[in-house]
Formats: sequence, C-alpha cells, structure tokens
Amino acid sequence: MMNRIFTLLMLCGISCGVLCQSGEEMTSVLLESGSDAITLCLALTGGMCVWGGLLKVAEASGVTDLLARLLAPIVCLIFRGIDRHGKALPLITMNFAANALGLGNAATPLGLAAIRALKEENGDSDTASDHMILFTVINTASLTLFPSTVLTLRSEYGSMHPLSILPAVWLCSTIVLVFLIILTRTLCAVRSVR
Repeated sequence: MMNRIFTLLMLCGISCGVLCQSGEEMTSVLLESGSDAITLCLALTGGMCVWGGLLKVAEASGVTDLLARLLAPIVCLIFRGIDRHGKALPLITMNFAANALGLGNAATPLGLAAIRALKEENGDSDTASDHMILFTVINTASLTLFPSTVLTLRSEYGSMHPLSILPAVWLCSTIVLVFLIILTRTLCAVRSVR
C-alpha cells in the first residue's frame, strides 16, 4: 500500500513539474536532494553506531540489566497480573530501557520478542491480550530520556545547544505516556465489560 502511495506522490510531483515547465529546476532539485539524503544517512549511521556501541558496552557491563531490574517493579505495576517469572517481563523491561535511552533500533527486536512471549502467555490466541495492547501503546509512545537520533540531527544541522530540548522531550513524553496508559486501561476495561 505504501509503495503505491509513494509512487502516486512521485508521479504527481513529476507531472506538476512538467506541466509548469520547470524541468531544469526539478532535475537540479532531485540531484541535490539525493546528495543531501546520502549525507543525512551517513550522519545518522554514525550516530547510531556510537549509541549502539554504547548500548553494547552497557550490556556487557551489566548497566542495562541493572536498569531492567530497576524498571521491573514499575512494569509489574503497569502490567497487573503479568507472570513475574515468565519470559515477557525481562524482555519488556529491556525494551523500555532501550527506548528510554533513545535506542529504538535496539528496542525493536526486544519489542517483537516481548510480543511473542506475551502471546505465548495468552495461550497463543489470535486475539491480542490487554497486556499486548498496553505494551504496544507504551512502546509506541515510549518515554525517551535521551533521544539520540534527534540529538544527532540537531548536531548535524548546526545546533549550538543540541541538548536544550531535553526538558521539553521529558515533559511531553511523560504526559503522553501517562495519558495513553490511562486511556488504554480504560478502553480495555470497557472492552472486558462487554
């Protein structure tokens, strides 16, 4: 579906350029944009390598395990009734820890494994459990303490103080996360009453 949408957008853009008789400008913009895209990808790759390397160091030194253990009581409070000795709990806490550090690429495989573990705990049902729904919502909203990708982009584009956005990020992500947890719990309770 997305391939069709992007193809349609591209064809509309080319058609507008041809109809407006601005083929030369369109060609130069396309070439410049391609160069800018490659430069941006290289900058993001460098940032991801740095933060991914730091995550590996944190994993090897036990920092992420410590963070996951610290988050476990909070996770058990949010996910009432979750199996404390099951496979899902450590995967969820590791996912939350990776998201909190702004390492979405590292959090994705953990999130997929957590959903599989939650599905197993739900008896391999094809219907999503309340825990699966809540985990998906929290993972999507994710409380980010250190948004590494955004900070890399801010540095790349010349921000004098790339860390100045942190208080706003913390405030916004906390408010959104709390609101979504309350909303999801309310809707799950309504669903189970029906």
